Amino acid sequence: MEGRLITGLDIGTTKVCAVIVKEDTDGVMNVVGVGSAPSYGIRKGVVVNIDKTVQAIQQAMEEAQRMAGVEVDGVFVGIAGDHIRSLNSKGIVGVSRDDREITEEDVERAINAAKALALPIDREIIHVIPQEFIVDNQDGIHDPVGMSGVRLEVEVHIVTAAVTSAQNIVRSVQRAGYNVQEIVLEPLASSLAVLDEDERNLGVVLVDLGGGTTDIAMFFDGHIRNTSVVALGGQHVTNDIAIGLRTPPEQAEEIKVQYGTVLRDQVEDGEQILVPGVGGRPSRMLHRTTLVDIIAPRMEEILSLAYQKMKKSDILELMAAGAVITGGGALLPGTVEMAERIWGLPVKLGVPREMGGLSNSIQNPIYSTAVGLCLYGAEYHEGGYFSELRSGNLWDDVFESLKRFFKRFF
Repeated sequence: MEGRLITGLDIGTTKVCAVIVKEDTDGVMNVVGVGSAPSYGIRKGVVVNIDKTVQAIQQAMEEAQRMAGVEVDGVFVGIAGDHIRSLNSKGIVGVSRDDREITEEDVERAINAAKALALPIDREIIHVIPQEFIVDNQDGIHDPVGMSGVRLEVEVHIVTAAVTSAQNIVRSVQRAGYNVQEIVLEPLASSLAVLDEDERNLGVVLVDLGGGTTDIAMFFDGHIRNTSVVALGGQHVTNDIAIGLRTPPEQAEEIKVQYGTVLRDQVEDGEQILVPGVGGRPSRMLHRTTLVDIIAPRMEEILSLAYQKMKKSDILELMAAGAVITGGGALLPGTVEMAERIWGLPVKLGVPREMGGLSNSIQNPIYSTAVGLCLYGAEYHEGGYFSELRSGNLWDDVFESLKRFFKRFF
């Protein structure tokens, strides 16, 4: 397919980002369109107003398509939110062939055995990601197909989501006029944009500080080992500023972006900022340290809760490469330094990898998920576009299409 177009759509709590990438026949990735729009129909990663979500999707997509000079039909969509849950599971099967050669059918049976869990009726599996295979007690195997054995085991990482939350995301995209090609967990998509192979092998924590939630993914030996969610994000910081300074939320966001920091030593003595009033009340001057005193406690809470999630995984000591922070919340000055102090790990700011075309337009942590969705589509989505997900068989389609993602971690 010459000049294949791939679109990533990040539907966030505070913004909707769309990135269109053109993959040349020689595999070169060129950014050709970028669009964004304020998001008012999402709360903590969950659709609470479909009409407003549809409008934001249309606005972001129209902007990206206008920049690219193309029209797209399908998009890769990220999913996140505090409804996301994950766990590790194991599947065990006997090798079916008489000659004891392990086939893809045996691998699929083992994976199906691992995901045969008793889930509540309102939850469904969206990712089943193999971590390693074990053949006759020999562990550490990445691809057992073709090997000989009697007993095949697989250890997998399973991610589940609320059925209605995922279906509402799909419906919003479809009502905006686009097909959903695949649904991908947002921290997994972001990892493709900001992590390299060495980090995944050594052990690294990816923390995506979004508007409504903070998503965490832990990698070791090239595999995803743990995912978790903190139901707090950058929007909570903005709300604290709006209440603490008695200013409208829109003005609070501008103040946060222009003057916000989490470190007092980054503020000059006596420095003041102009704070607009509410409902026609006059603006007033306040010390910038007052703003820091509002931001710092909330950011410390978010990072501390993230650290608690990391510790529950029991693999924190394996994170030799440290941590990578991405997402819009990571742009607050001092966030990296505060994270290093709280987590006791080396931390760096994660920005999307450089590509061709309008690559400079996406060199910002807010585009990590959208860029990662494009990279997923380019590398692990066979044959370009999938047909539109059928509402009656949504999760069967999602599972079948996402099985290609397994190879990414082998």
